Amino acid sequence: MLGIFYLAGGMGMGDVKLLASIGAWVGPLQLAFAFLFMGLAGGLMALAWAIRGGFLADWIGNTGDLIFGVARGLRAPAGLTLANPRGRKMPYAPAIAIGTILSFLALL
Repeated sequence: MLGIFYLAGGMGMGDVKLLASIGAWVGPLQLAFAFLFMGLAGGLMALAWAIRGGFLADWIGNTGDLIFGVARGLRAPAGLTLANPRGRKMPYAPAIAIGTILSFLALL
């Protein structure tokens, strides 16, 4: 299931393996919470990165392209994948770590 993120071109295999290991560690219920918090943390990190980098308008436009591109089939637009050497890339492991920690706090 996690390989979909890799096949869509939006996540590297290191992140997918990290997600798989966290899923094996925390179990399916907590993994659902972790995914929710990972998405929130990653979105906030990307927003802050876009504001600081001065490309907020591009970020908003690319987000729309990504949403509607994925809706047309599990392929992101060519310019928004890891294979694009000119594309902006953000490491996602910090968002994965933050989301996992928050999932532990949410289930206390």
